[in-house]
Amino acid sequence: MLILGIETSCDETAAAIVEDGRRVLSNVVASQIEEHKIYGGVVPEIASRRHSEAISAVTEEALRQAGASLSNLSAIAVTCAPGLIGALLVGVNFAKGLALSTRLPLVPVHHLRGHIAANYLSHPKLEPPFLCLVVSGGHSHIVQVEGYTQLRVLARTRDDAAGEAFDKAARAMGIPYPGGVELDKIAETGNPDAYQLPRPRVEGAPLDFSFSGLKTAALNILNHAAQKGETVSVPDLCASYRKAVVGCLTDSFRNAAVESRSRKLAAAGGVSANRLLRRELESLSQNLEARLYLPELSLCGDNAAMIAAQGFYELQSGSRATMNLNASPQKEISDNNWE
Repeated sequence: MLILGIETSCDETAAAIVEDGRRVLSNVVASQIEEHKIYGGVVPEIASRRHSEAISAVTEEALRQAGASLSNLSAIAVTCAPGLIGALLVGVNFAKGLALSTRLPLVPVHHLRGHIAANYLSHPKLEPPFLCLVVSGGHSHIVQVEGYTQLRVLARTRDDAAGEAFDKAARAMGIPYPGGVELDKIAETGNPDAYQLPRPRVEGAPLDFSFSGLKTAALNILNHAAQKGETVSVPDLCASYRKAVVGCLTDSFRNAAVESRSRKLAAAGGVSANRLLRRELESLSQNLEARLYLPELSLCGDNAAMIAAQGFYELQSGSRATMNLNASPQKEISDNNWE
């Protein structure tokens, strides 16, 4: 069964063909990073316009690379939520038009479910249930994956997401966009114990995350140094900051794994490519005698193969959308209602 996946939730225009939810036949991504780098972050209106310009060609290229035609497809899966509303609408409307013209089933996919499904592509034998740390630029969750379309949120961030915290701190340090990726690289050369940073906790919700105070602490270090005319070691601050953010993530994930007695652990989302996080998760899984599943680095960021993979399981569960399908900037990962 061949599924065409379409992803336009932020600044990547992507299309892919995946077979039976596990085998990638093509995965085409048109990135907008260089353009948004001028502004130090994603400009929603520009992102939407670039999606409109690229989506047809990207989809055609995905079909060409897979050696497939529209007549070979079983369904069209598209990211409908969450994300930038203008960007999402480009993908949703394109997919609706394609489904209408080909009479193929239209399958709505939650973006974060797609990130989790990247693990099915990297680990073809992985099956639910398992515990997953979902960390990206806009989201930080601990999710109990009870089934391919049955997910339960155990914890979430109360303010900034981990990726957002990395990006904002990087910008304050003068690191160019995309900040989180560059901060991770620079941190490899720094001393992670050079600066003492807090690990905030949420009172009454010990598994939840909070990164706002940690970000503020890093900004205070930079501001105080500037006021005194002192120099801050950017590599050392990057390393110390990364250690604190990753520590918050892994501490809560460890506690969730112990409480849920999970023996299969996974991570997903753009931040799952972070070098230190991957190392710490490997260590955590060994200590808990659990099996760890991490997506290939090429599948950590936004892509359409993960959407097609999850789309296969959504289709298997009976999920179909009508031409009334709309995009949503926010939607719970556990919500199966799209109408």
